Amino acid sequence: MIEDDLRAAFARHEPLTPSTGPLRAAIDRLAATRRRRRQRFQAAGVTLALLAALGVGVPQLRPDRPVEGSLLPGRPADVPTEALNVLLLGVDGFGEEPSYRLADSILLVHIPADRSRPYLISLPRDLEVSIPGRGIDKLNSAFFSGADETRPDLDAGYDLTRRVVTDLTGVRVDAGAVLTFAGLRRITDAVDGVEVCLPNEVRSWHTRRIFPAGCQQLDGAASVDLLRQRRYLPDGTFDRDRNAQRYVAGLIRRAAAQDVLSNPVRLAALLSAAGKGLTVDDDGLPLTSLVAVLPKLKSVDPVGLSLPVGPPAGNASRLQLDPKQGPAFLAALGEDRLARWVEQHPEQVNRTR
Repeated sequence: MIEDDLRAAFARHEPLTPSTGPLRAAIDRLAATRRRRRQRFQAAGVTLALLAALGVGVPQLRPDRPVEGSLLPGRPADVPTEALNVLLLGVDGFGEEPSYRLADSILLVHIPADRSRPYLISLPRDLEVSIPGRGIDKLNSAFFSGADETRPDLDAGYDLTRRVVTDLTGVRVDAGAVLTFAGLRRITDAVDGVEVCLPNEVRSWHTRRIFPAGCQQLDGAASVDLLRQRRYLPDGTFDRDRNAQRYVAGLIRRAAAQDVLSNPVRLAALLSAAGKGLTVDDDGLPLTSLVAVLPKLKSVDPVGLSLPVGPPAGNASRLQLDPKQGPAFLAALGEDRLARWVEQHPEQVNRTR
């Protein structure tokens, strides 16, 4: 009797229940969008991380030798003429997913409007910034906050970091990528190692390995070991940022020497190496447009720079923007006159070889 009454009550109220069709369709559309964003340029994302970072070797993509596949579609790409900024994040971790979800390497690549040469700008991980939804914290915490503590999401971590970097620098971020150390290790091994030139000896805090001063060939595991080091280094995280710039330059040189950048078969093999260790954001600037810009660079020799910061104040683990040089540097970046800044401050240039 009770069951019959319940069935009758449900039957009377069923016409009043809103249709779930529109809600289900909206959820499916959102899921499909996130899926496409994560997958659509996963392979081509390595090109963004390697070529866009420094622009080295891009002229070897000869006009009479088009790259097949999704990297360069059949129709010509629109070539932007304004200055461009690409955000590259390196995430620590030991497995396929980042274990700490902190962006310990934060690089802003500036390509000036005159296409003179690329500038690779390291943003200190310990810089004190304002993070939406978290308040005042270190810059690398933005990725942790966005990626979520329970279900890590590289896309969301990048999105929040991009917002913070835009607020910090005052420049638009046109594209970007997140590369985990697991992905970096596979890319390095795919090119049979990378030559990294160090000005001083580096001792690994994690493995006790010694990296001598000078140029040396590193496999994937050794490269990751080197890029994780900040202890024992005279300038700590600043030296780690400089080593990251040296590694990227060596990786590009290695790929160019192996004819990877102009051979579609070898390029395809390298593009698939990162696997799930890489995610790409190109919503603002299509990847094809970025690749079309890079051959126009007058010089492929990168300039390594660091955002000027002052000594820690208050909390010793946090850094502040240098009150004098910091605003002047950001003004030069925003006004696209970093070449003049470098001429006036040659001591600020980080050698990549």
